[in-house]
Amino acid sequence: MNVTKIVSLILFICSVSLAVYLTRDITTKIEAKERIASQEAAVIYKLQLIREAETAYQEVNGKYTSDWDKLADFIKNGQFPIIERKEEIFTLAYGADSTVVTYDTLGMIPAKERIFYETHNVTAANHGIFVKFVAKLGDQVTKNSSAYVLKQEGKNSTHKFRDNGKVVKIEDVKPGQELNKGDLLMTLEETRFNPNTDLSKLAYVPGYEDVKFEIYAAQLDKNGTAVNVIEVKNPQPFDETRKEDADSKNRRPLRFGSRTDVTTSGNWE
Repeated sequence: MNVTKIVSLILFICSVSLAVYLTRDITTKIEAKERIASQEAAVIYKLQLIREAETAYQEVNGKYTSDWDKLADFIKNGQFPIIERKEEIFTLAYGADSTVVTYDTLGMIPAKERIFYETHNVTAANHGIFVKFVAKLGDQVTKNSSAYVLKQEGKNSTHKFRDNGKVVKIEDVKPGQELNKGDLLMTLEETRFNPNTDLSKLAYVPGYEDVKFEIYAAQLDKNGTAVNVIEVKNPQPFDETRKEDADSKNRRPLRFGSRTDVTTSGNWE
């Protein structure tokens, strides 16, 4: 074998080796990116659950808690009031309108029901004559699927759902009945979080066995007014590029809330 052939063979082997290396490197980076995205999705889901629980806890107790046991017990055993808000509009003597808002406590529901599920009211979108319901009691419906039919200006119009959920109640509305905009037609219940969540692991970051979320809750004085603040964050990011001193908030470790500002926004939002 002459020198030219030997050099050509060596170059061919080097080219193949480089191609294999680059392919493996790209594949490894893609797999790592997908793994981190999956891990962070689990962390965000957990942070959203904790945020919802803390919000409900604060509404009942007047403050947030940094005690994981208290929060878990509230989710499991706490009660949450059902508040109905009513508005009445009165016309004053000089012609202006005055609105009186009243709140009534209708009862109590388990805190877990308030946290894990969300209720959506389906109301008449316009004035019209009711024709029929398209969805039935117990149906699992999706946003933009058909909900009910109204006759408006002599024409039937099918209205869509604005939310996802299960139809848990249908009002006693008859075909031919005249409806006003805003009249209640149906109630949906949407499952936001897994109701079988292991509350004994509420404080732990998904993907780790012994790493807890850092939690801070306090009352601060803001210009003479006491305000509640909370911050919950993942102290060990799966993405090593997430740094506390990053210029962009969404490149810092995943968290919601703030130690200094009244907010419960997440930095992934």
